[in-house]
Amino acid sequence: MKDSKLYSPKVTKLFRSLKRKHGAAETPKYDDPVQAVVDGLVIEFMKQADAVKALKRMKGHFVDLNDVRVCRSEEILEVFRDDSPEAERSAEAITQTLHTIFDKYDKVTLETLGQEGKRQAHKELEELAGITPFAISYCFVTALGGHAIPLNAAMIGYLRDHELVHPDADGHEIAGFLERQISAADGFTFYTVLKTEVETIKPATKKKTAAKKKTTKKKTATKKGTAKKKTATKKKTTAKKAVKKTTTKKATKKKTSKKK
Repeated sequence: MKDSKLYSPKVTKLFRSLKRKHGAAETPKYDDPVQAVVDGLVIEFMKQADAVKALKRMKGHFVDLNDVRVCRSEEILEVFRDDSPEAERSAEAITQTLHTIFDKYDKVTLETLGQEGKRQAHKELEELAGITPFAISYCFVTALGGHAIPLNAAMIGYLRDHELVHPDADGHEIAGFLERQISAADGFTFYTVLKTEVETIKPATKKKTAAKKKTTKKKTATKKGTAKKKTATKKKTTAKKAVKKTTTKKATKKKTSKKK
């Protein structure tokens, strides 16, 4: 990433601040990396609290992940209780990824992933159709003990808005830069505190935007009202002048007729 030396101390400072504010996080454990992939595909598109509830409902509704694989995306959305575009992307990614895994391994499992090393495991994850960079990193850092920092669109937006990364850097470059600044042991904690911070400040941003819109509407309405008043005043003034002119003309005619 361009200007890495400029942004490096900023990221270090951010991590210290967020860690004090939100606390360290414990990395979850998975018996099968495939569950980490599915979790990642849900967590990426939802707030953490909503994702936890959605995943809990999924486990209660479906028999297993193979049952999830053969279901329609609409059924997953019903379980999510969410029909937003983000939820739709999540549901479609889950079914497509699970189908790819089944086609490759003849069953819905990734138990053998990592046996040939972490680099090969990362490569195999990237080759799965439907999987997202976030889900790859989430699976890699949680189920495989690798060095990765999952980043969704909101987190990348936060880093750019706060000038913590180069504005022209893409998601892949930003992830690589962060992995060089944050140690493998702190990778999951950094991801957690950053996601928590982003989700904490989002509602406040929306409120400010709404307040600005209301203020703009009021100003526009005031301007329109003022303009109407001015127009009405001009019309009245013009009408009065017209009346005066007519009266003056009549008076002049009367005087002229008397003289004659």
